[in-house]
Amino acid sequence: MDKTCCGPGYASPAAAIKAPREKLLYTIAIYTGTGIQKPDYLATIDVDPDSPTYSQVIHRLEMPGIGDELHHMGWNACSSCHDDAGMSRKYLLVPGVRSNNIHIVDTATDPRAPRLHKVIEGAEIKSKADLSGPHTVHCLGSEIIISFLGDAKGEAPGGYLHLNKDFEIMGRWEASMGDIPFSYDFWYQPRHNVMVSSEWAAPNTFMPGFDLEEVGHLKYGRRLHIWDFEAKKPVETMYLGEDGLIPLEVKFLHDPDSSHGFCGAALSANVIHFWKSEAGKWEWEKVIDVENEPHPEWPIPVPGVMSAVLVSMDDKYLYLNNWLHGDMRQYDITDPHNPKLTGQVWMGGLLGRAPEINGVKVAGGPQMYQLSLDGKRLYVTTSLFSTWDNQFYPEIRTQGGVMVMIDCDVENGGMTINPDFIVDFGQEPNGPSRCHESRYPGGDCTSDIWL
Repeated sequence: MDKTCCGPGYASPAAAIKAPREKLLYTIAIYTGTGIQKPDYLATIDVDPDSPTYSQVIHRLEMPGIGDELHHMGWNACSSCHDDAGMSRKYLLVPGVRSNNIHIVDTATDPRAPRLHKVIEGAEIKSKADLSGPHTVHCLGSEIIISFLGDAKGEAPGGYLHLNKDFEIMGRWEASMGDIPFSYDFWYQPRHNVMVSSEWAAPNTFMPGFDLEEVGHLKYGRRLHIWDFEAKKPVETMYLGEDGLIPLEVKFLHDPDSSHGFCGAALSANVIHFWKSEAGKWEWEKVIDVENEPHPEWPIPVPGVMSAVLVSMDDKYLYLNNWLHGDMRQYDITDPHNPKLTGQVWMGGLLGRAPEINGVKVAGGPQMYQLSLDGKRLYVTTSLFSTWDNQFYPEIRTQGGVMVMIDCDVENGGMTINPDFIVDFGQEPNGPSRCHESRYPGGDCTSDIWL
């Protein structure tokens, strides 16, 4: 047995980069919002270029009910329990943001054909923890915490569900939500005893669709929150104002000694960089600003809508998307205070720069993405959230989503769309579905945390 790995995950980010190339990828596929009365499902995609079924969906695990709106997912174990030989990265937790059900999927027994292990019912979560709208799943050593966007009635601020390793509800994780108005994403960095959380909106606000006026009425977030991780309570708020409208995904650098992290503010289409100064104070600055673009059919210039950010495992590159513009970008963040644009590709979007990729018409724009551990392959999907999709890209209902692969130059920077890879979810057996977040069986750049 490899002595560098006694539990799940990898001894270090450097070890993760040297892991074998991914051969399978799991992605969420949804029928919620399409009018097709079929369950959402977990799609297994063959990403082994030597395989006869390369770039194809090879298995579909349907959920037990209809209308879950599967969204984000996470592992039961990651590199934070690397030293625990009793743990394994066997289960993928797949929450439904509308149903509030958390589906525990066994991916280890047969990685090509995952099976349902257990369902934590949304009604049980509401009654035991007063939570709804599950979002981000992080493993916490042998336990699991999941951010929720609302209370049982769908109102902010939500909170955090705490599960043990047997997926039993232990109650709420946090000791206090303080005066936090909204929840969304979070990432923790144990060596600094810190967690940073971001803000979207209450489920009752965002689920029906997006209304710009509600941003002005302060129904959407514009803050980052610094938590005392051990005490499980917020201790400081970074008010981002107009520079940080709807701050969504939060990512620390993978180096567990680093205090540097980034957040993408969706509506202002800015990247916020945060870090702990030498004096021990948390600071923030805007380091990337994507200009709004004019559009003949829009009364105002179109914002990028930067809904996600991702940091490569070697902490060299930051990737961001502009869902409405239609571009993916790569920035060199060797100096985190001064990111440098090193790559850009277009797929879909409202600006019409790349309506078709590898022979498939793209409905939607680049939305969720997962990077290979070695940083060379970026898998990008096109659906954001069903009601928002239908609002901004109505054609996605009939065309379905797509998954594109981008080849990334890790030495010099640069991005190119791979001409041999495309997964067209418009051609699924039960009709067009939409694809969202992706994960690899062995762990990935958006889940592993080192203690």
